[in-house]
Amino acid sequence: MEILASLVVAVLFAGGVYLVLRARTFPVAIGLALLSYGVNLFLFFTGRLMTGAPPLAGGGPAATADPLPQALVLTAIVIGFGMTAFVVALALRARGELGNDHVDGRGGER
Repeated sequence: MEILASLVVAVLFAGGVYLVLRARTFPVAIGLALLSYGVNLFLFFTGRLMTGAPPLAGGGPAATADPLPQALVLTAIVIGFGMTAFVVALALRARGELGNDHVDGRGGER
């Protein structure tokens, strides 16, 4: 299970980095979202992968899930949503003022 979780996080990070390095603003926004999803899963998986364990109560400290990664993931979800909204607003503003959606603002010029 840990290998599968590691592979999912690695694929999300790789896809996010690939899209962030693109020349258009929409793939950059999608790449940032993939990176935030990868970070969220990584933080969530740091709380030990356990099946059938109660989240907070019962069975002693060894049999319960760690609430700190869950709280960090909830915080990261809110921050990621705000960051995605900001990047989309910035991309729309740049598209309106520059007339293209390239991240450097030059369009097709080389």
